[in-house]
Amino acid sequence: MNGKIGRSKATTIGRRRSLAVAVVVTFFCTGLGPVPGAGTRKADQTHNSRAPLPQRPNIVVFMLDDVGFSHMRPFGGAIDTPNIERVAQQGLRYTNFHTQALCSPTRAAFLSGRNHHSMGTGVITELQTSDPGYTGILPKDKALFVQSLKDFGYATMGVGKWHNTPVHEVTTTGPYDLWPTSLGFEHYYGFLGADTDQFHPVLWDDRAPVDPSVGHPEYHLTVDLTDRSIQWLEQQNRQNPKKPFFLYYATGAAHAPHQAPPEFIAKYSGKFDQGWDKVREETLARQKVLGIFPQTTELSPRPEPIPAWDSLSLDQKRVYARLQEVFAGFVEHTDHEFGRLLDTIAQMGKLDNTIIIITSDNGASGEGGLDGSANEMRVFNGFHDNLADLVAGIDQFGSEQTYNHYPAGWALAGNTPLRFWKQINHEGGIRDPFIISWPNFIMDKGAVRSQFTDSIDVAPTLFELTGIQPAAVINGIEQKPIEGVSFVASLNDQGAKTTKTVQYFEMLGNRGIWADGWKAVAFHGRYPWTTGISNPNFDDDRWELYKADEDPSEVHDLAAKYPSKLAELKSLWNQQALLYNVYPLNDSTAQRIAATYASFTAGRTEFTYHEGDIRIPEPLSPPVKNRSHTITATVDIPPAGAEGMLVTCGGRFAGYALYIQGGHLHYVHNYLNEARYDIASNGTLPTGRVELAFQFDSTGNGHGIGKLFVNGEKVGEGAIDQVVPGVYSANETFDVGLDTGTPVIDTYSVPFPFTGKIVSVVFRLADAASTIYEAPLADPFDE
Repeated sequence: MNGKIGRSKATTIGRRRSLAVAVVVTFFCTGLGPVPGAGTRKADQTHNSRAPLPQRPNIVVFMLDDVGFSHMRPFGGAIDTPNIERVAQQGLRYTNFHTQALCSPTRAAFLSGRNHHSMGTGVITELQTSDPGYTGILPKDKALFVQSLKDFGYATMGVGKWHNTPVHEVTTTGPYDLWPTSLGFEHYYGFLGADTDQFHPVLWDDRAPVDPSVGHPEYHLTVDLTDRSIQWLEQQNRQNPKKPFFLYYATGAAHAPHQAPPEFIAKYSGKFDQGWDKVREETLARQKVLGIFPQTTELSPRPEPIPAWDSLSLDQKRVYARLQEVFAGFVEHTDHEFGRLLDTIAQMGKLDNTIIIITSDNGASGEGGLDGSANEMRVFNGFHDNLADLVAGIDQFGSEQTYNHYPAGWALAGNTPLRFWKQINHEGGIRDPFIISWPNFIMDKGAVRSQFTDSIDVAPTLFELTGIQPAAVINGIEQKPIEGVSFVASLNDQGAKTTKTVQYFEMLGNRGIWADGWKAVAFHGRYPWTTGISNPNFDDDRWELYKADEDPSEVHDLAAKYPSKLAELKSLWNQQALLYNVYPLNDSTAQRIAATYASFTAGRTEFTYHEGDIRIPEPLSPPVKNRSHTITATVDIPPAGAEGMLVTCGGRFAGYALYIQGGHLHYVHNYLNEARYDIASNGTLPTGRVELAFQFDSTGNGHGIGKLFVNGEKVGEGAIDQVVPGVYSANETFDVGLDTGTPVIDTYSVPFPFTGKIVSVVFRLADAASTIYEAPLADPFDE
């Protein structure tokens, strides 16, 4: 096939021929063929078998983020994804593939072959607790499958989103044992947090912080990730062309912020003016034609909070449609970059022997709330955008000036015909697109598979396809069994029966279980945009029952008709929960984030930093929000003067900065990109050793007074009427001496390094337990 993925209409291969081909390919892949030692042999107990085995397939995993079941063309969606379609035409589309409803849990399960609670990742890393299923710490006795691939001769690289390292360990000083390069990846290039600005990302190259967007105004992260992937693939091919490779290509797309080159966004102008209700109808019709769902499939009811499109005002329709256009452009741009990656592998002549997997980590995201947002940080802080502001800023959607997210109504459309969205264990949150291609093996090209599969089943499938059996002991630690089930039998046999009998689900108190074609599910009542609302009464949740194979959109609740079946499934869910560390149930988000952040700095009221202290995660930085405090920077200013950043946290969408510019000392508090309180000194700064200080006197309820001092003399003062109450950023950091990421105010350009010398930067906080103070902190500089 000359290493190219064709575009011809797929043909159906008979079962007898399929099984015969499977036997032949398995014969060569398991070491029974002419190449010695290629089989499912066990590595030694130290797991150091590294002999290259060129007949093994290469593997590329394309992990999308927040892309719903029906966003892409191969699953009936309205977004053009021609390169993903190229892969689908040469492979299989699994229409009953499931994830864990949230990113970190799915990625931990996918990469390990174990359930997310079993991996200590019952939620995202920012919500970690001390409970075994929620520590955010990947256990050493459940190694990722990439570790086995590396030890059996694969070259391994990960690019893009990781989000499986505890937030407090994402620092320049480590520890690094939970970073990708310690878990089987020989190289890693990407971001370690939940999301990042696509135009100005906060990235790591292996373990080194990098800022590739600086000086490159046309920069976009997806292009950069693709460039790095191509560079690595080409280097591998030049230096050791027989060595198989594993590439984990995990783009930031299409998680918020939805940001893309304007020409991709422009293509979708007017394409969604019909609204989400009509798009859902159109999508389901296409899905039935494609064979994604049976003709009897019904559209799930629109959830009560989501308004009918026809009930919206003209301004609402205009804003909401534009936010969806931006998202669509973001997805197509990502597909375009993926196409460059495919072309590179084809040019190397290796596409036919490359397993390509394309999927997403959860259903489409409703985290934009009912109205969408031009700044996701507002949602994370519990606020909603004002419609008038959205209308005024509509032309900036998708640009570096916004951190936008579409409304939950579009998430529902992106999961057509399924119920709900990300964070919820109805099918809209957990059923995701899944494509697998291996031209040398899969014969039923372009076909659809409906067997129930889950993200924990991918690892055992890859082990079987590559003929690798992971060692019982890795790095001196005895390994726990894989919990997933291989679905290799279905690759060339449409009628293959799954050997999987049960799969439980739990996310933020929402519960579900699939067993032998039945599904029971309980919605705990909290929507993704209602952060911080906790309901501990899990026994009050109403369980629903569905015949999953016949009713994928969960329209017909059979709980009243089959109470004994529901009781059986609830009991089975409890057994699974006890087995895999699901308890205690916890639906809180904001409370857990606050507790996590507070635990890192508990009891500390003084923090000292020096020049070069950068990329410190926000949770490890001084907890100054709505709290009286002082910042004292001792600096040396040369005779010609100096300028640049002294200390900052956050960026364009929320944060603060203390810096020198134009001979003046500035403090800026950026309130969610809505208001910037810029306090400047009223005189030229002296040279030599200088003590510069900012003091915030909180007057409570998010208000306060900011004051500037130079060598103890007050030189500026101003009101700060609103302070950020929760978080500044999902990925931007605390930096001393420069600013990584985006600027807090656009009057300076990053990285804005300080041109003098910083001796020290000291934070002192009011020493009360509360984060709100009625009395101002004593002014250490007043005479």
